Amino acid sequence: MNNKQINVLILGSGGREHALAWKIAQSPLLNKLYCAPGNPGSATCATNLPVDISCFEDIKQLVLHHNMDMVVVGPEDPLVSGIVDFFASDPELSRCFVVGPTQLAAQLEGSKEFAKAFMQRHSIPTASYASFSTSQVEEAVAYLTHVKAPYVLKADGLAAGKGVVILSDIKAAKQEVRNILGGKFGSAGNRIVIEEFLEGIELSLFFLTDGKSYQILPQAKDYKRIGDGDTGLNTGGMGAVSPVPFADDLFLKKVEESIIRPTVAGLASEKIDYKGFVFVGLMNCKGDPYVIEYNVRLGDPETEVLMPRIQSDLLALLVALSNGNLSREKLTIAPDYALTVVMASGGYPQAFKKEYPIEGLNITEEGAIVFQAGTKYLNDTIVTSGGRVLAVTAKHPDLAGAIDKAYRLLHSIEFKDAYYRKDVGQDLLSL
Repeated sequence: MNNKQINVLILGSGGREHALAWKIAQSPLLNKLYCAPGNPGSATCATNLPVDISCFEDIKQLVLHHNMDMVVVGPEDPLVSGIVDFFASDPELSRCFVVGPTQLAAQLEGSKEFAKAFMQRHSIPTASYASFSTSQVEEAVAYLTHVKAPYVLKADGLAAGKGVVILSDIKAAKQEVRNILGGKFGSAGNRIVIEEFLEGIELSLFFLTDGKSYQILPQAKDYKRIGDGDTGLNTGGMGAVSPVPFADDLFLKKVEESIIRPTVAGLASEKIDYKGFVFVGLMNCKGDPYVIEYNVRLGDPETEVLMPRIQSDLLALLVALSNGNLSREKLTIAPDYALTVVMASGGYPQAFKKEYPIEGLNITEEGAIVFQAGTKYLNDTIVTSGGRVLAVTAKHPDLAGAIDKAYRLLHSIEFKDAYYRKDVGQDLLSL
């Protein structure tokens, strides 16, 4: 793909996709930008196109009709279902580059067992584990007696972020093993991975690879629990901050040497084609990094703090990725802090109501932006349509300033039963 102006399609409809659209729209290499299906936020910087992103034939028709040169896949499902292979095998689509791994490579996220075995083969630090199928329920239950509490139980397949359970009581853990292998998560639980519990602080690291070289993107800390002080149920993420103060240069050097390099080299040695983003969920265990999981796309809401910190032209990086010239590009990251706070529907992550009008989206704050996630138009009014509704993001030279700016903008936005954590970033102020 030459450095001509190109047409780009972003697949997805959440805050991640709005953030990607906002960043790519700034590129001088861009001709036309589309989001499918997108949301009212992405419509401010791209043309939204209605499509079911699980239907590859429908996506093909959009690509051909609008003469797309590149597709950026936001969520994991199309990647795990093989959209990259679908494009590669269709002569009509061969000129369109898809940012993302092949179906085999996407098993790094699509199968916990695949990922753990890959890490084991390439000596990438991770928790010890064992895996069991639905025909091995009793063996799985018996295995728990050989590991220390807490017990980390993971459904092998994609379970919409809900497939990981951590329990301290062995009786409850044994019952949960039976639940998972008994169909609690559907086909995602046809196998279970039981892991050693890692003690430490979590963070997320992202890099872009063309299968030969890589560019390391900013790291971020995600706030998963619904309640202040990391209490309550797990969610898709209630906020994020970047950079992460406890990820110093020495720690990040260890990550590069013990995780990023062997991951890229391992994929190449096994002839697994991977051209796209890699999200590594890490645990900082007393200064040493361990991999909790791989994702084969960018995170959400982490993307909402990554994009404002990337000063380079993201589309130029993706074009270089398509050409196998990623190592020639320079990636510049702003030293500023970026912080995002998610405004969610009351009741999330359990039952919640939708279609409440949102007020205040027209209010602006310098150095801040509201990325829309669970929104839609209803009679020309933007209303809530999901659990996580907005990601209010601000950038500032220091963390306290980013926190103040994000919450100041958030307080000017209203919708019925809006809920948000009031402590995003506060735990990092003393570091």
